[in-house]
Amino acid sequence: MRRLRITHTTAPEKQRAFLVGVEFRDPTYRAKHAQLPLEASLEELTLLCQTAGLDVVGQTTQHLDRPNPNTFIGPGKLEEIAAWRDALDFDVLVFDDELSPRHQREIEEFMGEGVIVIDRTALILDIFAQHARTYEGALQVELAQYEYRKPRLTRMWTHLARQAGGAAGRSGTGGVGLRGPGETQLEVDRRRIDERISRLRRELEEVRRQRALHRKQRKRSEIPTIAIVGYTNAGKSTLLNALSGAGVLAEDKLFATLDPTTRRVRLPHGHYVLFTDTVGFIQKLPTQLVAAFRATLEEVTEADAILHVVDVAHPFAAQQAQTVMDTLKELGASTKPMIIALNKADKLSPEQRQAAALGLLSEGIFISALHRQGLDELLTEIEAVLFERLVPIRVRLPYRAGDLMALLRREGLVESEFPEERGVLISGRVPGRLLETFLPYRAG
Repeated sequence: MRRLRITHTTAPEKQRAFLVGVEFRDPTYRAKHAQLPLEASLEELTLLCQTAGLDVVGQTTQHLDRPNPNTFIGPGKLEEIAAWRDALDFDVLVFDDELSPRHQREIEEFMGEGVIVIDRTALILDIFAQHARTYEGALQVELAQYEYRKPRLTRMWTHLARQAGGAAGRSGTGGVGLRGPGETQLEVDRRRIDERISRLRRELEEVRRQRALHRKQRKRSEIPTIAIVGYTNAGKSTLLNALSGAGVLAEDKLFATLDPTTRRVRLPHGHYVLFTDTVGFIQKLPTQLVAAFRATLEEVTEADAILHVVDVAHPFAAQQAQTVMDTLKELGASTKPMIIALNKADKLSPEQRQAAALGLLSEGIFISALHRQGLDELLTEIEAVLFERLVPIRVRLPYRAGDLMALLRREGLVESEFPEERGVLISGRVPGRLLETFLPYRAG
């Protein structure tokens, strides 16, 4: 069993956090709960706590076959943590995995008054709430928070009446006007949350329509788009600044920027592309965030190609890159043309570069966004993928799709075409950025 680790603090004014990490022996649970090794995952959790403004004073770990059905960790470990509370005077207990409502309730009851129990999901949601700077970002974070909180409701949630716009106060009946016959306060709170969630979803749907219109206008201009993705703190914003002078906030923090920024960049042979920076990914990314940030993440699914930025100097760069690829697969964007930028390469020795360029990262281009190294090679590769590197296709285009036939002839290469009853069977080649446009017409 791993021993407790204590970290001394010099910031007593902050809330003091104690971390709990679990490694599962059962392969099914292990694959579900983590990409990174336990110690690395807890280091990441420490950075998340620091980003959220918490002062980490200690941590402990446990190895289990599977989660305890009542308290997630074993009861003996929970007693050990409670014993450390007096010594370390922590007031926030942070679990590295998402707790079920039952787990959270049981642990809170065991720890007693004065200790807040949260999990990685709640922590990330709090960071997102702090960093959302636009109306769209605030809506997305608020929706994710309500989706997370709804199954964890208790009677303490009476403050929701104020968040719902004070409807209870305006009823003139001291809040009774909101209740139906026999409704409990918990039912009232759940109804208020449902109403708020519905309103947020409507507002976000309007944001989604606006984004779709903007993307349609960009498509008409025939300027291809590149979505910049990567693990949080991989250097996406720094890279966008280096390529375009965008002036995007770039800090050495997790989730320093949430709101997407799009900038136009000129490629070496005169072509222009639009780069869009997107929210960083992270292991165990809350499902509520993936759902709530659908409008933003559509910039990834609708892009012509993906620029995957990897912090190649990170000791677990390959695992972080795989987390990003898994998230892209979840979004339905894993088959898009992709360019991999191995950022922070200036921190590597020649031997480390050779060792890094293996497996998933073998086709990556070494760059340093901070020092503007390797950017010309990166832009040349992007231009080749978008405009020069042709992918073979065989499609059957309906006669009414004259615009697609013109596009194929203008941007690609037609090798053969045969008129048929249902349309024209065409074999040829198109730039990678146009492959998805023709996929619905693919012929066997």
